[in-house]
Amino acid sequence: MSMNNAPNVFLDANANRFQVNIINEDRDNNETTQEDVGSDPPHYEETSFTDETHNRLRISYRPGKRELYDNFRQNGEKTEASLHPYDTHSKMYYLQTFGHNTMDPVPKIDYYRNTGSVSGNKLNRPSLLEIHEQLAKNIAVSTGSVERVANGESTTGDETAASKEEENKTGFVKFGWVKGVLVRCMLNIWGVMLFIRLSWIVGQAGIGLGIIVIALSVVVTTLTGISMSAICTNGVVRGGGAYYLISRSLGPEFGGSIGLIFAFANAVAVAMYVVGFAETVVELLKESDTLMVDESNDIRIIGTITVVCLLGISVAGMEWEAKAQVILLIVLLVAIANFFIGTVIPTNTEKKARGFFNYQASIFAENFGPDFRSGEGFFSVFAIFFPAATGILAGANISGDLKDPQSAIPQGTMLAILITTIAYIAVAICAASCVVRDATGNVNDTIVPGMSCNGSSACGLGYDFSRCASQPCDYGLMNNFQVMSMVSGFGPLITAGIFSATLSSALASLVSAPKVFQALCKDNVYKGLEFFAKGYGKNNEPIRGYVLTFVIAMAFILIAELNTIAPIISNFFLASYALINFSCFHASYAKSPGWRPAFRYYNMWVSLFGALLCCGVMFVINWWAALITYAIELFLYIYVTYKKPEVNWGSSTQALYFVNALDSALALTTVEDHVKNFRPQCLALTGAPMVRPALLDITHTFTKNNGLCICCEVYTGPRKLCVKEMNSGMEKKQAWLTKNKRKAFYAAVAADSFRDGVKSLLQASGLGRMKPNTLVMGFKKDWRSAPATQVENYVGIIHDAFDFELGVIIVRISQGFDISQVLQVQEELEKLEQERLALEATIKENDFEEGKRGICGFFKKASTLNISKHETKKESTINTMQSMHVGEFNQRLLEASTQFKKKQGKGTIDIWWLFDDGGLTILIPYILTIRKKWKNCKLRIFTGGKVNRIEEEKLVMASLLSKFRIKFADINIICDINIKPNKESWKFFEEMIEPYRLHESCKDITTAEKLKRETPWKITDAELEAFKEKSYRQVRLNELLQEHSRAANLIVLSLPVPRKGAVSDYLYMAWLEILSKNLPPILMVRGNHKNVLTFYS
Repeated sequence: MSMNNAPNVFLDANANRFQVNIINEDRDNNETTQEDVGSDPPHYEETSFTDETHNRLRISYRPGKRELYDNFRQNGEKTEASLHPYDTHSKMYYLQTFGHNTMDPVPKIDYYRNTGSVSGNKLNRPSLLEIHEQLAKNIAVSTGSVERVANGESTTGDETAASKEEENKTGFVKFGWVKGVLVRCMLNIWGVMLFIRLSWIVGQAGIGLGIIVIALSVVVTTLTGISMSAICTNGVVRGGGAYYLISRSLGPEFGGSIGLIFAFANAVAVAMYVVGFAETVVELLKESDTLMVDESNDIRIIGTITVVCLLGISVAGMEWEAKAQVILLIVLLVAIANFFIGTVIPTNTEKKARGFFNYQASIFAENFGPDFRSGEGFFSVFAIFFPAATGILAGANISGDLKDPQSAIPQGTMLAILITTIAYIAVAICAASCVVRDATGNVNDTIVPGMSCNGSSACGLGYDFSRCASQPCDYGLMNNFQVMSMVSGFGPLITAGIFSATLSSALASLVSAPKVFQALCKDNVYKGLEFFAKGYGKNNEPIRGYVLTFVIAMAFILIAELNTIAPIISNFFLASYALINFSCFHASYAKSPGWRPAFRYYNMWVSLFGALLCCGVMFVINWWAALITYAIELFLYIYVTYKKPEVNWGSSTQALYFVNALDSALALTTVEDHVKNFRPQCLALTGAPMVRPALLDITHTFTKNNGLCICCEVYTGPRKLCVKEMNSGMEKKQAWLTKNKRKAFYAAVAADSFRDGVKSLLQASGLGRMKPNTLVMGFKKDWRSAPATQVENYVGIIHDAFDFELGVIIVRISQGFDISQVLQVQEELEKLEQERLALEATIKENDFEEGKRGICGFFKKASTLNISKHETKKESTINTMQSMHVGEFNQRLLEASTQFKKKQGKGTIDIWWLFDDGGLTILIPYILTIRKKWKNCKLRIFTGGKVNRIEEEKLVMASLLSKFRIKFADINIICDINIKPNKESWKFFEEMIEPYRLHESCKDITTAEKLKRETPWKITDAELEAFKEKSYRQVRLNELLQEHSRAANLIVLSLPVPRKGAVSDYLYMAWLEILSKNLPPILMVRGNHKNVLTFYS
């Protein structure tokens, strides 16, 4: 069958530069294919990025295919010739990429989208397993799915496609960089400060220092804008503005804390701006003597009406709000232009008396230097001006409503900073070049010939304002806040500009606060705020957030002392700026490969300087407000950290954790091990950690905050199934450890046998110096009924651990560790409960429907209720039976599985330190006693000795333990370890090993040799005789343990070492069985015979 390129080609017009053809495997088309081979020459694709007029992409065509492509582009749909005419239900297909038949798709942006992306459907590329394994021969494809498969998309994308189609029908309103960012930022930066405070600032600081004040403010905002531009261009930006940028960079702890106070600050800012507007209106009413009640109440009334009107505009939708912003910007620009025009219009006598003389070099020179009065200084003036430079986040705060936030936010914000800075400097210079600092306003204060003058610029221009030095004057830069109105060509336009500045800032804050708050609530960082996450309409408007912002704004308009709260609000904004700068620095410092901002004009150290500068400015503006801001941030940070929201945004904090951990691990490799720093680092053979919780608990008790703990699982069986199961369970089991607060790692391997898997883990687990030095495993309780290969593997693992110089701890409890049967029953019960609840819900729904249908419905309802009662009773019976089953068979197992989680009462830990293994046998119980759950237990030491040296042996052991600084309650010297056990005990031991004995001495040599070959694992008579004394000792030890330690909370016992090639597996298992039988929980410990204790300092 021919496998060459098919003649009919469907070219994707999306950003896919390579050709992917759908090939029909039908033999009937061979002739057509052969014809194409003869007619079409070899095709080589060529890509060019030089032609911008073709969307920066040039697509090459086969001869005769350009017409087909043009047809597709014009009609927007596939022609019949674009796909092979075959029945997709019965034919097989495959993909051809780069001239080869393969399931591999070409690179495409849709593979990298998040699920539910609003900018396009997420496509699912073939998994590595699908490409790596053999291709299935019978692939059934539904009609219409060919295009998706050709692009690598699975059929699960239908739902996403449907949602996108619905989205396209409703139509989101998205803004470009001008209307969405530039206009908003300019309006928010140009506040009332421009019209009523800038002249006073330049009067105090002079032109020189005034420009420095403006420049220093702009440095802060520009550095923040640069950092924000870098963050914005490092990936797709969603709604949430400053909160989104900080939370996705630094994580939910920083983002959650700043998001809440930033939203609150914007809500209170609405009240501040509205009150500024209301005060201006009340001043006009006062001048015309038309106050409604009094000044305070009129401000409240006008403020309330204004907020209601602004709320109406906001709730009407972003379209209306954007139109209102454009109108306000036009008014504001006209007002500013009106001021500049007024500076060149010839002044009159009245304006001269108020200090306005048009542009004069003498006035410029006089006003260039500072003249601080009334206790003001550079930093106090700076603190007053700086809020006028804020507002750069106005565009970023509606990032969810921008067409392309990545380019719009940097472009619009930086241009807004540039334009507004030029305007501020120009207004300051113009005002200080035209108006003197002090003027009386009296037209008669002119210079008369022969009159002495103080030498001021006003004297040179014919006016004597010298009395302003001794008594207060009402006019001039220092005294009159309405200088811009006086200078302007038409005064009321400046008032309109003040209205525009206040209303536009209030409107921007009224929109920003709910948008940021909605994004915060959607992320569910604060559990109780989900109510405000819901959006309405085609733009997902946060109506509930608008109402909340309205309530907060109204409260501060009616009852708050805004002069007190204003510094805190300014500091809240500055805290946001500081964290944006720090986010950029932190992301760069973490060196994550994912940090690839398209905006290149930033530097990590400049961003850090910007963050520190913002923190400094916070204290310059108001030190106590800065402290309050830091305290609130710290409280919210601790709260979010404690709650640990289940989010993963790939923050730079995570990246830095990795870098720090890697650096620490590498640094640790250069440090030589020392006995004083020894700690148990355990490889625990728990399997799935939830299946043997007691084994994990006891291991975790002496490794928590002290050493490494790795929970290991070995998958055996068909490799394909094992690897699939292992990969699917890794994250789930590690998550279980984290959820249950177990400071441990989970590791799994797939191997041909259990022993091979453990051998791999023993060799490869750990990192650098953080490698396991102790193997922890449960006692194989079913060794007598298990296949010989399992017993061989179990004992072989102990041999392997000793070969790799690891210590070994074997733990035994009376009920065993494996609770998989209980977990299975619990899972079944949960399923039954879910089915019961679903059934009840269905019956209730049916009852509701039937209740609507008269008398017939009544009888049907009664019948249904009967059935439901019967079904419920049946389910209840099942549940009761299952519960009884669990209670009868597994209650003791469940209790045993949690025994190490409970606090141990007063009792003892009995240590049978029979052989010196380097000290691990004594170190493990010591570590247990410093844990909270075991601190009430005392250590009792048991060791062997001679009858005639009991006191001396006690003194020697006490001296040794005191040098090790290990406290103990008692020392017992056991002198009768080596005597024979009683007959009953020995008889039990012999009966236990009887099924595994070879009894070769009772058979002829030929038969014996044959049996040895067939059953090499059996215990020979020669072996039993050679290790008879050792077997006696194990049996005798159990008798002594029963006598002395039956009431202990825990027994720690020296583990006997099986000599390789001499002690058979079953004999060794019999020793372990008889040693630990019918006892409290017991740890059989053997160190690697290297010192783990020292008495040297």
